[in-house]
Amino acid sequence: MSDPTPPTALGVPPLYHLRGVERRYLKGEAQVTALRGVDLDITAGEFICIEGPSGSGKSTLLQLLGALDTPTAGTVEMDGQELGKASDDVLTGIRSKRIGFVFQQFNLIPTLSASENVALAMFPHHPSKARREERAKELLTRVGLGHRLEHLPSRLSGGEQQRVAIARALCNEPEVIVADEPTGNLDTESAGEVMAILIGLQQDGVTVIVATHDPEVAQHATRHVKLRDGAITEDLSHRSAAHVPQHVSLQDVDVLEDVPHHSPKHARNEAEGSEHNPPADELPAR
Repeated sequence: MSDPTPPTALGVPPLYHLRGVERRYLKGEAQVTALRGVDLDITAGEFICIEGPSGSGKSTLLQLLGALDTPTAGTVEMDGQELGKASDDVLTGIRSKRIGFVFQQFNLIPTLSASENVALAMFPHHPSKARREERAKELLTRVGLGHRLEHLPSRLSGGEQQRVAIARALCNEPEVIVADEPTGNLDTESAGEVMAILIGLQQDGVTVIVATHDPEVAQHATRHVKLRDGAITEDLSHRSAAHVPQHVSLQDVDVLEDVPHHSPKHARNEAEGSEHNPPADELPAR
């Protein structure tokens, strides 16, 4: 049995506890080390930004935190459960119920409307079609797209498509949002709108983990973890709340208040501690 996870500086066990994590891949006949010796604790409710140049290991670390992959060596624990030893069924349950995914590529189904894209992700957990449609409308309204429910992705801007993807990620009330370069394909204004939504989610108690190489995105996080060559080179934390991007008005954030919020199922906001499956093309190669 592994030793109990030590408490964080706030006196509560971390949501994530990583020790000695390595991830190695075979590329042809060569072995590539994507992560080396990573030690990291993440407390529930943080807005953490993982920064680094291309090839630094950001996406690989997100895949481990999102239960999409398991380490070659070391341990990745979520709420004390070691993900590397969990069965496929357990990992599927974690991904579908506890984690929402947002990717640089929006991964919307082009023949489905915005509402249908969100509703489809709820199918395993909400068998009632009426409830799925109601919840999809609720979430799209929350991200400012109540007037775009029936639009196909081709009729939406890049920023609007990413907001549909965020609504889809929220459909099963996750406690963690994992976002890989969520503003990478967006213009400045659209990126600001997306960041405002992520900030609002963190202020509601959701743990937000974003990978980016964009310093304008990173500045809104409450904690910065920098990677280079698969290793953590810097871990800076400050406890002030994430702030709204300067080029986004408060009205852009107020849309998050239009619909009653659902608390994350396992959020631990007090000192006492308290599937939708990602697209197949996002899964890491084995």
